[in-house]
Amino acid sequence: MLTTRFAPSPTGYLHIGGLRTALYNYLWARKNSGRFLLRIEDTDLKRNSQEAAEAIEEAFRWVGLSHDDEIIYQSQRFDIYKKYIRQLLDEGKAYYCYMTKEELDALRKEQQARKERPRYDGRYRDFTGTPPEGVDPVVRIKAPQSGTITFEDGIKGTVSFRVEDVLDDFIIARADGTPTYNFVVAIDDALMGVNEIIRGDDHLSNTPKQIVVYQSLGFDIPKFYHVPMILNPSGKKLSKRDGAMDVMEYKRMGYLPEALLNFLVRLGWSHGDQEIFSFQEMLELFDPKEINKSASAYNAQKLLWLNAHYIKNASYERLIEELKAFDVNIEDHDKKEILVDALRDRAKTLVEFSEMARAILEAPQSYDEKAMKKFINEEAIEILRKYAAYLNISESPLHLPVDFEQVTKAFMEKEGLKMKQLAQPIRIAMVGSAVSPSVYDVLSIVGKEEAVRRIEALIHYFHTK
Repeated sequence: MLTTRFAPSPTGYLHIGGLRTALYNYLWARKNSGRFLLRIEDTDLKRNSQEAAEAIEEAFRWVGLSHDDEIIYQSQRFDIYKKYIRQLLDEGKAYYCYMTKEELDALRKEQQARKERPRYDGRYRDFTGTPPEGVDPVVRIKAPQSGTITFEDGIKGTVSFRVEDVLDDFIIARADGTPTYNFVVAIDDALMGVNEIIRGDDHLSNTPKQIVVYQSLGFDIPKFYHVPMILNPSGKKLSKRDGAMDVMEYKRMGYLPEALLNFLVRLGWSHGDQEIFSFQEMLELFDPKEINKSASAYNAQKLLWLNAHYIKNASYERLIEELKAFDVNIEDHDKKEILVDALRDRAKTLVEFSEMARAILEAPQSYDEKAMKKFINEEAIEILRKYAAYLNISESPLHLPVDFEQVTKAFMEKEGLKMKQLAQPIRIAMVGSAVSPSVYDVLSIVGKEEAVRRIEALIHYFHTK
């Protein structure tokens, strides 16, 4: 069975590069009716954060990436790693190294002075003498000393490393007995049945070491896909300022999870010129062998465009529920559908949506100075006064936007006015600025009595400022 995994270190929050990796693994597993596993690589006990581990799980829940089986925590598997370290020692495939830090530092300085690649010189590889006193040894694996390590990468094709360039007898257990990253990764992937691994190409240099571990323990080597990194628009490493922030920050900024996933799936993979993918389409079409060989550039405007698309096409119920997280609750509002329809085409994020909704639902506490200077004068105030009086005496039912349109046109005909003389003053009275959806939509949502109150408040403000 095809089995993939996502294996973050809980030393920080899940960022979008990690989420893209998780998404690719998830899609490939689900497309092949396989398993997608989550492993928390928390062997670095000094840097781990339980809060960060929980944040990773929270991000998974938000975007809807469900994993199979229980989450594996490496910190709970030290006995397993020790068993395999002992096995390699007993089989002569690993050994204790008594080299001190000072000796290792001195060796590296000598190699650098000779312009050689710093590497362990194997002095304890076949050691049979008496161990020096007072030195807690590390355990090193016996790596090949010449030749090449070659594997087929699903994205990069054939990848070969000269052993002399990338390997020495690397440490698999530190002096305190704790195992090292490349050792435990290979063991866990083998024991969890992971046979296809999609990960960032910053892990490419780890692959030769992990292959050595697989081979030393007699494990099958999985299929690797090393994905090029996400860069900023200038072609440099993505920083927090560019968008490499906590995934949940995107939720707080008002992005919908399906927009973020659609954005990420296209950062490195494509299907013709298609830009918008439903989750089902991603599952049906994604193939890691089609991932681009070159890095992708983060495009904030593309993400906003996608988010606007998903907001525009979301159901009333979905948007009403989403807005609650931004302190806008219109569930019981009798004009909630009109409000949603008035704003869904204008909002790029739920933050914008909620701000525009509040501007309509709550009476203005202040007025935009530029709008006031441009549109509000004695003539405009007199028109507004007459309009409020006309609304008050209107016997027509005023509920829907079309009702307000009819009564407003009747008023303009009676007074000999044009819409441009009335529209902006009404907007300023209703929302405090000259920017809003259709004035008829706004009037309908606000209601006749509140509309009159807001007009009277603007008139009072104009006369007292």
